[in-house]
Amino acid sequence: MRMDADSKRFYELKAEIIQAAGHPIRLAVIEFLSRGEQCVCDIVEHVGAQRSNVSRHLSVMLKAGVLESRKDGLKVIYKLRTPCIVNFLACVDQALRERMRREAAMLKKLQANTV
Repeated sequence: MRMDADSKRFYELKAEIIQAAGHPIRLAVIEFLSRGEQCVCDIVEHVGAQRSNVSRHLSVMLKAGVLESRKDGLKVIYKLRTPCIVNFLACVDQALRERMRREAAMLKKLQANTV
């Protein structure tokens, strides 16, 4: 049975959110914001990138619905609109750790065979 148009669109929207998170700076921002809302100045300092670059990444995540923002005087404050994305990233962390364990075991086996 083929997917209908609504299902395809839903997968496209899911991919949009995953793509919005799919950059090292964006991942760092998401994990930083998992501790609570932060002003853009603190986000810039945390990720160690130029403000214009961080602003561009924040814009992508705002558009995808990952973040929301509000003004507090002259500051712009960001927070996770969908905090459950942190659960997804925890799953990614677990998959990465497992991959690293497999690769370490393979390397150990290769080293044992060359001695």
